[in-house]
Amino acid sequence: MRRSRTSVSPALEAWSTRRTGAAEQWSARQLAHLKADRTVSVVIPARDEEATVGAIVAAIRACLVEEVALVDELVVVDSRSRDATAAVAAAAGARVISQDEMTRGLPRLDGKGDALWAGLAGSHGDVVAFVDADLREFRPHFVTGLLGPLLTDPSVAFVKGFYHRPLVGTSGVEAEGGGRVTELVARPLFNLFWPELAGFVQPLAGEYAGRRDVLERVPFVSGYGVETAMLIDLLEMCGLDALAQVDLGERLHRHQDTEALGRMAGQIMHTVWQRLQRRGWVNGTEPPGNLLVQFRRDGSTALPNLDREIVVSDISVRERPPLVELRDVLRGAPV
Repeated sequence: MRRSRTSVSPALEAWSTRRTGAAEQWSARQLAHLKADRTVSVVIPARDEEATVGAIVAAIRACLVEEVALVDELVVVDSRSRDATAAVAAAAGARVISQDEMTRGLPRLDGKGDALWAGLAGSHGDVVAFVDADLREFRPHFVTGLLGPLLTDPSVAFVKGFYHRPLVGTSGVEAEGGGRVTELVARPLFNLFWPELAGFVQPLAGEYAGRRDVLERVPFVSGYGVETAMLIDLLEMCGLDALAQVDLGERLHRHQDTEALGRMAGQIMHTVWQRLQRRGWVNGTEPPGNLLVQFRRDGSTALPNLDREIVVSDISVRERPPLVELRDVLRGAPV
């Protein structure tokens, strides 16, 4: 990984050199041999992703379950989809579980973080890889790349993916235009408060994997705070050297609009605030405000200064406790 003129700290550079890999370093057949008696689960959280989830499941099943016995369990978590996501995933060969059924008896939470927690609770592998359901042109190396360090190096507990994220707009393709919330919000916050994590190329990436005994000991934050919280909590629990990252190439997926990205940024800020509060770096038990006020043109008038609709969103985040703390509650849940 190349450096700019202003050097990073020697410790961060050493970590980046030691713990950064590329997906092509490992083949599926090699990893299937190296996994020995360990089992591997792939968990895909999905909400209204009927257009893409089937192809992802089919590729994993064909290449990593049937052709090479690397993946033992392929789970799609249906996160309250309003379309045919569950049916498409099942037809492609996944075991589909319901987020609400899996968390029955627990307080209702919304968003991706809760779906990931449900997937961890409903799966059984010793190693668990998470993959987003909106990927286009999916290829199996997204899974093998994440599994590589975990199946070849016992000192690695968690692996984060990173990639090129082109942004397709009306004026063309911006080669590195994806990851706007990462660059404008998450990266500055990590560098400011947890500089040890500054070496992660894409701290908010939705593709990552970890050892079950580690993942079950961290809380899962609701909504889009989950990736931020997970990195911070794993750093404090395991130390930086137990964390790694792998280049997965290029990621093509659906991009959210600016308004949605604003809500995502707000949830990340709330997540960071909570972690700072636990360290005693900020006062109070709750952030001062939980609402995000945004403005949307509603087309009701030709006067641009008056053509604004006020949109208010609750951006507070909650979290599921570590899975190890709730085993007794979940014993009656369907798996």
